Amino acid sequence: MCFRIIFSTFIQIHTNMPNKALTPNYIFETSWEVCNKVGGIYTVLSTRAKTLQDKLTDKVIFIGPDFWQDKKNPLFKENKTLLSKWRKAAEAEGLNIRVGRWVIPGEPIAVLVDFKPFLAQKNDVYAAAWEDYKVNSLHAYGDYDESLMFSYAAGKVIESYYRFFNLGAKDNVVFQAHEWQTALAALYIKKHVPEIATLFTTHATTIGRSIAGNNKPLYDYLTAYNGDQMASELNVEAKHSVEKQTAHAVDCFTTVSEITGTECRELLDIDPAVILMNGFENDFVPSPAKNFNEARKQARKNLLTVANTLLGTELDDDTLIISTGGRYEYKNKGIDVYVDSLNRLRFDDRLQKNVLAFVMVPAWMKQAREDLKSTLKMLNKKSAKTPAKLSQLPEPRITHELHEQHNDKVLGQMNWLDMQNRPSDRVKVIFVPCYLDGADGIFNAHYYDLLIGNDLTVFPSYYEPWGYTPTESVAFHVPCITTDLAGFGLWANTLKGAYSEIEDGVKTIHRSDYNFDEVSNAIKDTIVKFSQFDQKQVNAARKAAEKVAEKALWKHFIKYYYEAYDIALRNRDERLK
Repeated sequence: MCFRIIFSTFIQIHTNMPNKALTPNYIFETSWEVCNKVGGIYTVLSTRAKTLQDKLTDKVIFIGPDFWQDKKNPLFKENKTLLSKWRKAAEAEGLNIRVGRWVIPGEPIAVLVDFKPFLAQKNDVYAAAWEDYKVNSLHAYGDYDESLMFSYAAGKVIESYYRFFNLGAKDNVVFQAHEWQTALAALYIKKHVPEIATLFTTHATTIGRSIAGNNKPLYDYLTAYNGDQMASELNVEAKHSVEKQTAHAVDCFTTVSEITGTECRELLDIDPAVILMNGFENDFVPSPAKNFNEARKQARKNLLTVANTLLGTELDDDTLIISTGGRYEYKNKGIDVYVDSLNRLRFDDRLQKNVLAFVMVPAWMKQAREDLKSTLKMLNKKSAKTPAKLSQLPEPRITHELHEQHNDKVLGQMNWLDMQNRPSDRVKVIFVPCYLDGADGIFNAHYYDLLIGNDLTVFPSYYEPWGYTPTESVAFHVPCITTDLAGFGLWANTLKGAYSEIEDGVKTIHRSDYNFDEVSNAIKDTIVKFSQFDQKQVNAARKAAEKVAEKALWKHFIKYYYEAYDIALRNRDERLK
């Protein structure tokens, strides 16, 4: 689909609004990722929270699952005096909850609920969901039961709060559920507390993700797929059913990008009312410039030290450092095309610099490599004036040991392409298969603390409703490569009115179901081009990336949430008549 058409539709959706908007006085939100950092939705909610909290202090309440009953949750600060009377009333109603603050900017109220007691009631809950909304749970398996029982418990928590504080339609309460995992909460609220306006946001359709993940062509055949039929074929009927029925039932259905909106139209048989693009806050970026430059210098030192220790090389600061990151979805996140492009880069005579490329994707990690740890520890003790001449370590392509390492896809593709990190290779590729949480045993740094040291990042996604990884990259002034199958890439194109180039801070590559080779070559050519930039051109590209990041801040994107609240409240008023 041409991005000009997408942008035209985007403008039309967001300008066809009533003059006098209805605004909420209370906002409830629930997600599997409230105080539970597992994916991109955590970033959406946690970075947006302060913007809402500043406007509706302590009337923005997040409900999450309580996974940490027996140990301390570093993301949750319990406060037993906060809403204590209601908490006791809720406990008397059979709700086992903890109330406190989410440890993020703005510190909004968070309520964690123990949903496991409701598992004994699941058959009755599913029966009611079928009778009321035709949600089919017959073929449920895996994480379906836990997700829906959490969702059900979240709905009851909101109902309890609403009743305890004697709220009513005049209070303009809205509730937003994220992803199919919490969809049942929206259905529960609509039935039992109809005065609350309901919103449901899908960040990726169950069917779209399943089609892409099963190596079926998604985009060329999207208009020909039947969502219900594909749900049966791919064995995701229950998840698809609750997602689809909720999308049709709520007061306002939303998604995060136009490309996912097209999925919703074709696979869920409904158009989203509003596109809620994923903004962020840049308070995690070092400031002022002195701190930023020092953080970048330290990151590069860390990356180069580990690489040289592993490879037995003496790569210097002039090395072009590149990385990709995110979840280990090999095709969907474009890891396969990234590795392929690096292989092609090895044979391109136009490359002007040595390249050190990282794959920072958590895999089934066993432990940090002891030989690498001990060598780094030895180097740390030595005087900087007497550096040791190192030999290459065995298997110089990975920093941590894996379970079933012989079956790993990154290493398997590198073996197939004969990418061995030989001394003569101008392109070295290192797999970092761990969560960079500051205690991985090798880098001992957070992802952001290493991201800032990159010269360029690559996120060539095949399936990416939005794409926080490129957003984070430009926030740290690191130009990035992405595709027009990512919501972020499409949005970057709209800023220019044409396909964005690396000089603009973001290179957006056209990607389809069948142009793997073209994408791989485009990545390679962009890296070659960047390697030929002089310092002035590099600085200009970094400045352009910073400007792109500024346009993605929540202060620009939050207005679309208020449009969604307005639609939900108006539709609530209509059905209450």
